[in-house]
Amino acid sequence: MHTPITPAQMRAPTLLSRIVRRIILAIWYARGWKIDSPLPKHLKKYVLAGAPHTSNWDFVFFTGATHEEGVRPNFMGKHTLFQGIMRNFMLDMGGIPVDRTAKANATEQVAAEFAARDELALVIACEGTRKSDGKWRSGFYHIARAANVPIVPAFADNAAKIVSFGPPMLPTGNYGEDLLKIAEWFRSKLPDYDRFKVLEQQARDIIAGKNDV
Repeated sequence: MHTPITPAQMRAPTLLSRIVRRIILAIWYARGWKIDSPLPKHLKKYVLAGAPHTSNWDFVFFTGATHEEGVRPNFMGKHTLFQGIMRNFMLDMGGIPVDRTAKANATEQVAAEFAARDELALVIACEGTRKSDGKWRSGFYHIARAANVPIVPAFADNAAKIVSFGPPMLPTGNYGEDLLKIAEWFRSKLPDYDRFKVLEQQARDIIAGKNDV
């Protein structure tokens, strides 16, 4: 059974993780990225719902943005990546090991991490893959609801080199209506972007009962 990584178990960061983090931040600053709207300062635990996921550089951009905001972001990874010499490095980079075997419930595992920590900012690429048409997977929502933490939308504009964080929203249990509010925020940032149009339509279809949650 997965054991939450609590603050009491933390140790000095590995040399490799310190080097990688410095490289990431150097890229962030060298490319001139800025934060358009900051994270709410009072939040300690939340799910960062990031979109669009169009590049392998997205991790760099969000790591740089959260560093600017004084936050150490976390992400989920297969538990097999946290074995041997890679374990401490993955943990230092913010990884949370998740056992995705049939006997394990990933949502419950991550909810346990939220319960075990005083602070946790979990970054999730809600589209799932870079080849997405814009539709979101619902895992981010179920995790936030199970952990009873708010969802904070996060938008990376590659053209303008801007990262924006939206208002926090505590899941109500009505996925379609909540997703529509999130989609409308993303469209306010980039109204004509096709992926965000697809996201909004997905939400409206869920509300209308035309799509599975």
